[in-house]
Parts: sequence; structure tokens; C-alpha cells
Amino acid sequence: MHELAICESVLRQVLVLAERHKASRVGRICLTIGPLAGVEPHLLLNAFPLIAAGTLCEAAQIEIEAASVQVECDACGALSITNANRLVCGACGNWRVALIGGDEMLLRSVELIGAQPQQYGSDAYV
Repeated sequence: MHELAICESVLRQVLVLAERHKASRVGRICLTIGPLAGVEPHLLLNAFPLIAAGTLCEAAQIEIEAASVQVECDACGALSITNANRLVCGACGNWRVALIGGDEMLLRSVELIGAQPQQYGSDAYV
């Protein structure tokens, strides 16, 4: 179950952000996972509470958005959204395509509770 190791990696990244912004806890973690990423989202959701216990992320909600599989055709240049088990051009049916998206796992956003604003110029950002 490599989802446990993935959870540890996500937790480390989120805790670095929380420490950097002096957050008291983490409210929400949003991930984007493509179907070709090799990650089972439901296993990730089940493993995260085990890894996050006793940390600032202990009560955090995990939201996972599914990314679509996108390909670019070598023949006609069309960009297509396709199924993970049917990597062909949606415009001409060519099987010679380049994978553009669908194999990623991204930490899209983190909601930090009690974070201190960071100063960049005259504007404050969290």
C-alpha cells in the first residue's frame, strides 16, 4: 500500500506550509489526482487519518478532484480528453498520441487556520 508513503509525503509538505505561516491547524487539503497517477484515492482517504494523528492536520478534511486524461495527437495535433484505457485521438482516432494530463497528483490548496499573514510589499497574503 504505497498510499501510506504518499500520505506521509503530502503531510510533510502541508506541515512545512503550516509552520511557515504559523498556522494553529490545517482545515482542508485539496488534491488533484489523475487516473493514471497510480494512486487509489479511496485508499489515500483511508490512510491519511492514520498518518495525520497527533499533528496539525489531524482534523483536516481531504478533498480529491479527479483530473481527466488528456492527449495530443501526433498526426492532426488535436487535444482530446479520453479514457485511461483508450489513449487515442478524439478527433481522428489515431493511436499515436502524447499524454498531456491524467498522470499527475497535485497538492492544489491548503486551508490554514490561525495563519499569520505574510508581508510582500504593501499587500498581506496568507
